[in-house]
Amino acid sequence: MNENLAEYFRGDHLPHIWCPGCGNGIVTAAIVRAIKELGWEKDDTVFVSGIGCSSRAPGYLDFNTLHTTHGRALVFATGIKVARPDLNVVVITGDGDASAIGGNHLIHAARRNIDITTICFNNNIYGMTGGQYSPLSPTHSLASTAPYGNTDRTFDLCRLVEAAGAAYVSRGTTYHVVPLTNLIRDGLNKRGFSFIEAVTACPVYFGRRNKMRTAVDMLNWQKEAAVPVSRAKDMDPGELAGKIVIGNFVDLDIPEYTESYERLLKEHASDRSGS
Repeated sequence: MNENLAEYFRGDHLPHIWCPGCGNGIVTAAIVRAIKELGWEKDDTVFVSGIGCSSRAPGYLDFNTLHTTHGRALVFATGIKVARPDLNVVVITGDGDASAIGGNHLIHAARRNIDITTICFNNNIYGMTGGQYSPLSPTHSLASTAPYGNTDRTFDLCRLVEAAGAAYVSRGTTYHVVPLTNLIRDGLNKRGFSFIEAVTACPVYFGRRNKMRTAVDMLNWQKEAAVPVSRAKDMDPGELAGKIVIGNFVDLDIPEYTESYERLLKEHASDRSGS
């Protein structure tokens, strides 16, 4: 990892500002390992983020980076990819950033199947702004805005993105770091819209209110709650309650947006030239 720090991180921006026990560093390290395995050039790669704890990650990464507005990372990323289809475009986002204010952009980026990899750091809470519950906070969990328990039904973002038409969808946890790295690598390498949900720990805002006061407690929760997708297929909804289904859900070869758009332009080049 020391070699990766020197090669892929901005040393003058470290140490990071994430809280003790936060799992965001684990996910960021997994992304870097996956990129190194694929041999991507830094100058050919762009990281885009919105607002939130996870969105600090591009500030530490020594690539082309863009820190944008809340929930709009995929909008900026789409513009980059359409203008420069040759670039590798990666969005780093959080559960609130992606599923609340940015939810509509997530749906349509998946529907278009534009060649962007979106990695959602899911810590089940709005960590940066004081611990409000997010659309991915488990039902009945406690938060600063749900002191008696969250009554909302939680989103399953992987199922949402699958239904919207993404080419690749998967979920991993920071406890299962090697499988998570592999899922991220496969998503980065996929032509089309890929989405990886990385379940990560927030012991300060989520954990301490929900009987998981330390990072170890939260990692043990991920270990005990995780169920491989192959086993989950044979489990009924009651058995899956409170579980985290991990693994690959979708891996399809379907037309990618920028390639389809470029073909359309070539087919109608004469129309645009006025001949």
